[in-house]
Amino acid sequence: MKLILAQPRGFCAGVKRAILTVEQALALFGAPIYVRHEIVHNTHVVGSLMAKGAIFIEDLNEVPAGSILIFSAHGVSRAIREEAAKRNLTLFDATCPLVTKVHTEVLKKRRAGFDVIVIGHKGHPEVEGTMGQATTGMHLISQIDDITQTEVPDSEKIAYVSQTTLSIDDTATIIDALKQKWPLIASPSKSDICYATTNRQQAVKELASKASLILVVGSQNSSNTNRLRETAEKNGATAYMVDDASQIKSEWLTGHETIGITAGASAPEILVQEIIAFLKPYGYTDVTELEGVTETVSFGLPPELRPPRN
Repeated sequence: MKLILAQPRGFCAGVKRAILTVEQALALFGAPIYVRHEIVHNTHVVGSLMAKGAIFIEDLNEVPAGSILIFSAHGVSRAIREEAAKRNLTLFDATCPLVTKVHTEVLKKRRAGFDVIVIGHKGHPEVEGTMGQATTGMHLISQIDDITQTEVPDSEKIAYVSQTTLSIDDTATIIDALKQKWPLIASPSKSDICYATTNRQQAVKELASKASLILVVGSQNSSNTNRLRETAEKNGATAYMVDDASQIKSEWLTGHETIGITAGASAPEILVQEIIAFLKPYGYTDVTELEGVTETVSFGLPPELRPPRN
């Protein structure tokens, strides 16, 4: 019986940068290092960093004066930035540069007098950060039904941006509906859904054509990982999300000659390898990897944390 691994899978450049930001801060300054919100949405990553001395908080009042605070990869609102700046804190920003791009687009459009539609999931920290780039003129669309309930003062001055970890197909449907209601709505110069989300969803579509069961490695609060599971199911496969091998149930395997494995952008590769080892005693010994996009994107650390040049 076969295992087929999606390619690409696992860590993206933004996640690597965020984790390394915390690790570098710990190495330079020692524990504790405070991080607003989970640095990335993965139980194992967060647990590992906590063991090294990272403290994850939601309320800035939990951070003692004089401490080091890192903003998570999901980004924060302008209000959070302003509040943090008023306190005696050393700040490092681990916001993914692709999320920062969206924030920049929002600010540009609001300054030009545009109302901004944000396509995204209500309550997700990235969406809260994006919505918080302006205090007025912001509208959240989580599903098509929201469009009919949304009105703007000037249909010729409206733009949209989106959460970076959404379903490509679902977002395209919402964008089409936005354009039907507001034909002159301005689009981002480039899709806000990030390269890693796009690549992983495309790989899962291919994987679903070859495997009847797909295991998606990642934590329940990870948006991009949930979208991988949904993509697998929409393309005909049975799919389960697991944090690690311990969550796999043997009855899931019944009747499946070929199993696919992928991992969300915040899931470490070691978890995939542990699942492969777990499945081998069940007879899944033929392991292959799809040909796929080779990702070469990398993001540098915040300047203050970069090693000095020789």
